[in-house]
Amino acid sequence: MSDLSIQSNAPAIGATATPPAGSWRESRWLALVEMLIIALIFLARKYHMVPLSTTPFLFLVGWVSLRLRRVGWRGVGFARYRSWALTLALGVGLGAASEVFQLVATQPLLTRLLGRQPDLSTFRMINGNLMYALAGLALIWTLAAFGEEMVWRGYVLNRVADLGHRTRGAWIFAVVVVGAVFGYCHSYQGLTGIIEEGTAGLMLTAMYLGTGRNLAVPIIAHGVADTIDLVMLYFGKFPGM
Repeated sequence: MSDLSIQSNAPAIGATATPPAGSWRESRWLALVEMLIIALIFLARKYHMVPLSTTPFLFLVGWVSLRLRRVGWRGVGFARYRSWALTLALGVGLGAASEVFQLVATQPLLTRLLGRQPDLSTFRMINGNLMYALAGLALIWTLAAFGEEMVWRGYVLNRVADLGHRTRGAWIFAVVVVGAVFGYCHSYQGLTGIIEEGTAGLMLTAMYLGTGRNLAVPIIAHGVADTIDLVMLYFGKFPGM
């Protein structure tokens, strides 16, 4: 976590964090090869060849890609936002706000339209079980908050935008595609869960882009939102449980 001790200097939207023109490191072919590897990881997941989560495997692909291109995680925003006080305030505030919005707006609306709550049976074991709740809390802040934001906002979003040379249209395309795939990754929650998590992913992307492509704010926000979910699950207060 030492990289978070410095202020973000990630380029603004439309700028580049890539090697000089003509280098193989900025080739679209390299990005396409990486997309193929990502697709293969999801194919392996479909056939139950990936244990627990695709996130560690995607993180490894991202780390290799950024290292090969001499960009690094700092180059895609892994740093504090202006100051630690502001970073924490924004992360906690936006995380809590997004969770409230999900609980009072998106989830009830989707449940009414689709006729069912998101399927959270996977997490039912957390209800009243402190050991599972603590294990879940550890996974939330490592695999979900840190891992997913580094992968989806830090790596994949930027890499898809690279395919279109980071034009405004390329960024819009990247936001839509990555949001859809992020939602699909929660298919175990059913259609309601897919749409709800896809919407949550779009809000996290808005935080990332709105802070000049800073990862610390959405990491904290993601962790806060999921922690609220976990506390509600533990006490049996989550809607539909």
